[in-house]
Amino acid sequence: MSTNKKNDKAPSRKDQLRQAIQSLFYKEPSRTFNYKQVAGLLDVKKKSGRLEVQNILQELFQSGYLTEVSLGKYKLLSRGSTVIGVVDMTSTGAAYVVPEDGGGQDIFVSRGNMNKALHGDKVKVFQNARRRNRQPEGEIIEIIERKRDTFVGIMQISRGTAFLVVDDRVMPHDIFIPTKFINGAEDGQKAIARIVEWPEKAKNPIGEIVDVLGNVGDNQTEMHAILAEFNLPYKYPESVSRAAEEIDATISAEEIAKRKDFRGVTTFTIDPVDAKDFDDALSIQKLPNGNWEVGVHIADVTHYVTEESILETEANERATSVYLVDRVVPMLPERISNFICSLRPNEEKLCYSAVFELDDKAQLLNTWVGRTVIYSDRRFTYEEAQEIIETGSGDFSEEVLTLDRLAKIIRAKRFEQGAIGFEKVEVRFNIDETGKPISVFFKESKDSNKLIEEFMLLANRRVAEIIGKKELESGRKGEAKTFVYRVHDVPNPDKFENFSAFIRKFGFETLPLGAESVSASLNRLLKQVQGRKEQNIVETLAVRTMAKAVYSTENIGHYGLAFKNYTHFTSPIRRYPDMMVHRLLTRYLDGGSSAKRSTFEDKCKHSSEMEQRAAGAERASIKYKQVEFLKDRLGEEFDGVISGVTEWGLYVEIVENKCEGMIPIRDLDDDYYRFDEDNYCLVGQKYNRRYQLGDAMRIVIARANLERKQLDFGLAKREGDLSTKKFDKR
Repeated sequence: MSTNKKNDKAPSRKDQLRQAIQSLFYKEPSRTFNYKQVAGLLDVKKKSGRLEVQNILQELFQSGYLTEVSLGKYKLLSRGSTVIGVVDMTSTGAAYVVPEDGGGQDIFVSRGNMNKALHGDKVKVFQNARRRNRQPEGEIIEIIERKRDTFVGIMQISRGTAFLVVDDRVMPHDIFIPTKFINGAEDGQKAIARIVEWPEKAKNPIGEIVDVLGNVGDNQTEMHAILAEFNLPYKYPESVSRAAEEIDATISAEEIAKRKDFRGVTTFTIDPVDAKDFDDALSIQKLPNGNWEVGVHIADVTHYVTEESILETEANERATSVYLVDRVVPMLPERISNFICSLRPNEEKLCYSAVFELDDKAQLLNTWVGRTVIYSDRRFTYEEAQEIIETGSGDFSEEVLTLDRLAKIIRAKRFEQGAIGFEKVEVRFNIDETGKPISVFFKESKDSNKLIEEFMLLANRRVAEIIGKKELESGRKGEAKTFVYRVHDVPNPDKFENFSAFIRKFGFETLPLGAESVSASLNRLLKQVQGRKEQNIVETLAVRTMAKAVYSTENIGHYGLAFKNYTHFTSPIRRYPDMMVHRLLTRYLDGGSSAKRSTFEDKCKHSSEMEQRAAGAERASIKYKQVEFLKDRLGEEFDGVISGVTEWGLYVEIVENKCEGMIPIRDLDDDYYRFDEDNYCLVGQKYNRRYQLGDAMRIVIARANLERKQLDFGLAKREGDLSTKKFDKR
C-alpha cells in the first residue's frame, strides 16, 4: 500500500501556532485578546515567537477570521453573525451600523440593504463573511426600535399628489401624504409629518401632516423647523399650559414657618440682560465672629411641580430648556419659569439653599443645605455687576466686591487642584424685529460671570459631597445612596496624543500623556493662546479631545473641574436633573431610604441625550443665522483661518465674525489634493502645496444655501495669498 508523502508532511511551526491561535479564539468567542495575552496563554516567550504571533493575528484579521475591536485588540468574527447596533446614515442613503456593545468595527450597509431602517434606529444586522482588506458589510434584518417617526420637510403638491420632501441626511425617501392627511398644508410650505404606515413593497412611507410650520424663510417657521429636526418640542400641550395656570402661587405663613428665613439678609440676582428666569440668587452677611455667610439660593421648583403631576412628566420628557439664537424654549411653561419660580426683585420667593460660612481667606468652615424663603433686593445684569467690580461704586457695592474677592480666591484654588480653564468665545447676533441678523458680537466671560460661576460650582460640589461622602450618615458604612451626578471622564490618550502632535506644529509645548499633568499643561497652553489668532482653533480642538460631561448615578468624578463629587443643583427651572437632585436631597434630609438606582439611571441617560439634542439645535440655529447674515454679501472677501480639514474640503472660519464655511476640494483646481489625516492638511501631489489646520487665508463668499445651512467659500487669490503663511507667534 503506497503512501502520499506530500500529504503526510508535518505542519510547520507557523501552521501549528496559527491553529493554536484560531483554537484559542474559537473557544473564547466573546473575549478580546492582544498579542501579549495570546503569547502568554500559548506560552510563547521568545521575541521571535511573539513577533510571529503578531503577524498571524494580522493575517487572521485580513482573512476575516478575526475582527480588530480596537488598535491591536482582536476578537473572533463569526461568519454570518448578527449584530445589534445603531444606524449612522450617510447622505447617499447608505449607512454604518455602530455595534451597541462597542465591540468590533462599524458595519457598512448599502442603500439596497437598509430595509427601511433610518438614521438613529436600533437594528439587527446580518454581518456577511469578512472579505480581505475590506470594511465589514451586512444587511439590516430587523428594526428593533425606531429613533423617530416624525420628520420636517417641504410640501410638494402636484396634480392631487402630495409628498413631504425631507433632508436626505435623515430620511432618504420622500413621505407620501394622502389627500385626507394633508391637514391644510400648502405647496412649498414647511410642515411636520408622522409616518403612519410603510407597506413592505412600497418605496415611500405613508404619512400624515401633524403640524404646518409656515412659509420657507420666515424666521418663526425656520426656528420651529430646527427644533422639529432635532425632535424637540416648540409648544406645550394645552393640558400642560392649563396645569401651570392652575398653580396656587401664594406663600402661606405655615409654609414660611417650615423654612429658614433669609428675607432680612441682603440678597440679589446677577443674570444676562435678556434673562427672565432667575433661578439663582446670592445673599451675604458678616457674622458676629467676623466670618462671611454666603447663601446660594435656588428656585424651589419641586415645591410647585409635584411628583407624578402632568408638569413633572413634561419636565422629565423635555429634560432641558433649549436656547436658540433668538429665543428660549423653556422646559416649564412661562408662568412657572418666568413668574412663580423666578427670583424676581422685591418679591418673596421659596428657595432651596446652600449656605456657606467662609473666613476672610475663603476657607470653607460650615455648610447648611435646606429650604428657605428669600426677598431679592436687586436684580443686576452681568454688565451692571461688572461695572461695580471695575469702579468700586454702585448699589450694594460692598457686598458685590466682597463676593468677587472671595470668588477669585476660590477660583484660584480650584485651578491649583487641576481644574481646566476653557473659556471659548461665544458668537452672538444682534437681530431685528423680523429675526434677521444685522450684526455679530462676541460674548466673553468677565469677573461678574466668574463670580456667579464659582458660587454655583461650590453649591453643586457641596451638595454632591453631602450624599457622595455620606455626610448625612455619620459613622455608617456601606454604599452612598442613589444620587444624580454630573460626571466627566478622563481624556482619551490617543486623542490627546494627536492633539499634542498638532500643537507642536505651532511651536507650543507638548502635552504630557500622564493624566496627572494633562490639566496643568492644558491650562498653560490655553493661557499662551489667549489673544492670538490661533486661539479659537486650539481651544476648539482641545474641547474635542475631552470626553463629554453627562448625568449618571455612577459617580466617577468630574475631570474638567477636578471635583471627585459634582452634581447639578443650581438650575431646576431649566434642567430636569436639578429637579431630580432637589427631590433626592429632600428625601435624604428627611431620613428616607435610598431611591431605586435603575429608575434614576434611565432618567439620567434621557437627560444626557436631550442635552445633546438641545446643543445640536442651538448650533443649527447659529449656523442658520450665519448663512442668513452672509447671504447678501456674495463676492465679498474676508480673512479666514482653516478650522477643519477633511477629504472633501477645507472648513474656514472668518476672523472678524467667526462664521464658518467650506471650500470644496473640487474648487481647489490647481492641483490634485490628497487628505493627510495625521497632519490635518490637504497636500497637492504635483506642486506639494499644503492647506493645514490653523493656516490663514483670504476667502470670498461663493454660495449661501439657507435650506441646508451651508456656506461655500472660494479662494480670493491664487498668487501671493496668505494660505501658506502661519500666524505671527509673537
